[in-house]
Amino acid sequence: MKAISFDAKESISVIDVDAPGAPGPGEARVAVHRVGICGTDTSAYLGKFPFFQFPRTPGHELGVEVLAVGDGVTNVKPGDACSVEPYMNDPESYSSKRGRPNCCDNLQVIGVHCHGGMCEEFIIPAHKLHVGNGLKYDQLALVETLAIGCHAVNRADPAKGENVLVIGCGPIGLTVVEFLKIRGCRTIMMDMNQDRLDFAKNEMGVDATIQVQKDGSELEQLSSLTDGNLCEAVIDATGNKFSMSRALEFVAFAGKLVYVGVTGEEVSFPHPLMHRREMTIMGSRNALAEDFTQIIELMKQGKIDTDAWITHRTDMEKLADDFPTYLDPASKVLKAMIHISE
Repeated sequence: MKAISFDAKESISVIDVDAPGAPGPGEARVAVHRVGICGTDTSAYLGKFPFFQFPRTPGHELGVEVLAVGDGVTNVKPGDACSVEPYMNDPESYSSKRGRPNCCDNLQVIGVHCHGGMCEEFIIPAHKLHVGNGLKYDQLALVETLAIGCHAVNRADPAKGENVLVIGCGPIGLTVVEFLKIRGCRTIMMDMNQDRLDFAKNEMGVDATIQVQKDGSELEQLSSLTDGNLCEAVIDATGNKFSMSRALEFVAFAGKLVYVGVTGEEVSFPHPLMHRREMTIMGSRNALAEDFTQIIELMKQGKIDTDAWITHRTDMEKLADDFPTYLDPASKVLKAMIHISE
């Protein structure tokens, strides 16, 4: 069967690999229909992602169809359309036993730490499949990226009507917006790129936007938008150490700051500011099974509109040519989707 291989830095090919055999106990064999391309895939392609080793088949944003199941599987059956929870955790680990498999110390993310779903078929533990019959494979492939934003909002846990600042108008920042809207929060977005801010305002319906300025006037703008109180929650989705270090400035007294973006560099801030306002600072990593369940149900209810998300499409044969174009800001890619099969 065919699979995509990231062979080396900035090198992509289509390769022939052995088809998977029959699923074992607790496993399912799935056919891949759609694969979303995310920032992790981009970093891996550029040779910048620390956990990714060449050659590897990437892909963890997946819309799949169940072909066969092994003994003991009851949650899915052949023919089911599913989203994939790509976080392979050790159920005996400390974090998993505490109900937090998303940050298991032995976590393996498919398509990152091991081969992923940019292929025609593969085997996966059946309990990592979330049934979404009635939804399109496009929608199911978006569930994982939406789950990142969902989990970050659940971590912040803002109440209806509270001011929430989302820093970073990339795909993850925009997924955060989806769930703030559902909660009825007043959402403000901050970014350097005015085109992205316009998209957030016009397509995502955020309440206000702030463009980052060289004079550092963002704090004054935010203060004027919030009666001087700043934001009960701030969610930084940039992965930029400068943004992440400065994010505390925008947090209200007794507010929360959630880092969903990741940087390999040092983040620093003055302790008195955090202490005086008695802030809560936390990270948000991956997502939980219940996040997937929540999103699929919201999609079925029509409360999450995914039409605006997919801006570019490609297939296995065209990917090597198309992928470099997605790195150009002029392409205005929000989400590129790979068609593996119809």
